[in-house]
Amino acid sequence: MESISLLLGEALSPYQVTLTPSGLQGECLVTLKSPAGAIVIERMFNQAQLNDKRALTDVVDGLHRDLMIAEGRLEPCVIAALRNAAQEKSLAN
Repeated sequence: MESISLLLGEALSPYQVTLTPSGLQGECLVTLKSPAGAIVIERMFNQAQLNDKRALTDVVDGLHRDLMIAEGRLEPCVIAALRNAAQEKSLAN
């Protein structure tokens, strides 16, 4: 789990990443703190998501998106519009 923490720390720099085992079914709490020490994001993930390389990439992408929302650089409605456009495109194919 320490290597996963290091990977997340590198991918989400300058935020401090903390992984805390939580729950009875292998859940893990991921906490991102600003350089000033304020908690910016806390999310619960299944341990399997953090151990699988492809799923870990999705976790990092989701956390990047959540950081952009928390920082005010991306509005949630933009995400919904992008998802709808992607769904419409996949249905057209």
